[in-house]
Amino acid sequence: MDSWQVAAALLSAALHAGWNAAVKSHARPAEIMTAQMVLGAVLGLPALLWTGLPAAPSLPWLAGSTCINLVIVTALLRAYALLGFGTAYPVVRALSVMLVTPAAALLSGERLSGFGLLGIGLIVASLLLLAAGNRGPAAVPRTALFWMLLAGVATAGYVLCDAQGVRRAGSPLAYGFVVSATNAAAMFAFQGFATRRWRGVTAHAGVALPIAVASTASYLLILWVWSGAPVAPASALRDTSSIFALVIAIVWLHEPFTRRRLAAILLSAAAVPLLRLA
Repeated sequence: MDSWQVAAALLSAALHAGWNAAVKSHARPAEIMTAQMVLGAVLGLPALLWTGLPAAPSLPWLAGSTCINLVIVTALLRAYALLGFGTAYPVVRALSVMLVTPAAALLSGERLSGFGLLGIGLIVASLLLLAAGNRGPAAVPRTALFWMLLAGVATAGYVLCDAQGVRRAGSPLAYGFVVSATNAAAMFAFQGFATRRWRGVTAHAGVALPIAVASTASYLLILWVWSGAPVAPASALRDTSSIFALVIAIVWLHEPFTRRRLAAILLSAAAVPLLRLA
């Protein structure tokens, strides 16, 4: 990975952490999630007049990505409700990273160096350390474990679909804007499209619009990275989003800065130069 790809993946991670935390902190996270997806589609569709549509070979991967995203959103919202963002989010991301690495080797023939594998291991360790610092394993309900497992497996599938799709699309922007639209349509179809749901989008537009901008920018950045960089290390870098969420909580929300949290930050920081060499 070159320096621009590393920087783009890290910026995508920071934006991803920010918009997920904003959704979780709202009193009606499911409504905000739907609203930001719809507004992201509204923002992206006019841009297709400039980018054009993605190439036909990407369409099966695009369809798979859309279906899997619906599973991820549903599972994450259930996990957040049962366990909280601080524990569920890093566990899901760590599980995704662990699954993407061998899957990318099978699907794309990627072979990482020892540096790359060590860097991915450090990020997984930092995410699990961060999750363990929020709540002990004995306190995790079995239902929450199920939803986290489902979200983690689905996230890994989502990463692999998008990485394959964007490489066949001809344009990361065209692929990203279409997926944003299909994701919003799938969410509406799943929930049952109704006038009251559209009213919910307009009612939450003021809050959801900046979230939609952050979400779309985060997605387009990582698509650009996946279009040219190895999937596993790029995905691992993007999943440092949990560490960015932690830094935000410490600096702006004045949460305690414990030794466990410091260790998680240092492990992730040490992984970045290793993944640069992957």
